[in-house]
Amino acid sequence: MRSNTKKFIVSILLSGVFLMGKAQNNSLGKNDPEAKKVLDGLSAKLKSYKAVQSNFTLKVEDAKGKLQGTKSGIVYVKGSRYHISITGQEVFSDGKDVWTYDKSSNEVTITKSDPSVATISPEKFFTNFYDKDFLYKLNGEAKVGGRVVQEIELTPVDKTKSFYKALLYIDKAQHSLVSVKWFDKGGNHYTLDTSKLNGNAPLTDAQLAFNKAKYPGVEEVDLRN
Repeated sequence: MRSNTKKFIVSILLSGVFLMGKAQNNSLGKNDPEAKKVLDGLSAKLKSYKAVQSNFTLKVEDAKGKLQGTKSGIVYVKGSRYHISITGQEVFSDGKDVWTYDKSSNEVTITKSDPSVATISPEKFFTNFYDKDFLYKLNGEAKVGGRVVQEIELTPVDKTKSFYKALLYIDKAQHSLVSVKWFDKGGNHYTLDTSKLNGNAPLTDAQLAFNKAKYPGVEEVDLRN
């Protein structure tokens, strides 16, 4: 997988984890009430989590369905803090700043977190914040691995977003997010599958913070000013 996709991969991953903090309502009055029931159930389930640890696999395909690459890792979330571990890369945030560590260069880049420009922000995950970012509809149900999964289609109201559609696959009985698929305007498809999700992970703030001592000789690039 090309290195220049790393930032977008992280954005996609965070979107998958935090999507339901936002995709709840739209004032245009064109949303599917049956889809809202499914989203409300998922939102309630996610908000019951105190701290999250989940394995994930992210697959990238081109417009013809040809596999471009796969990444696997673990994401940890507690409040506005998070830590994403992907092969060759670590991302930490305290809700204000973001530390992105690249193993190949032994370099960490520090930037300010800017929720105002993000489609999805981690701060929304544990809140009752319902906004107007998406139109949504229920496409139907299917059996996957012995369980009934409901497909919700989301369309961003803001047409300047980099993706034009997202599909959420939600376990009907457990109200849990099974996977998310994005369709970007460049033709690529991104599929995020989650597994081994623990909604009450015993996480501390220290575990979610970048600790320079654990990365001997690391070069810091501070872009916060």
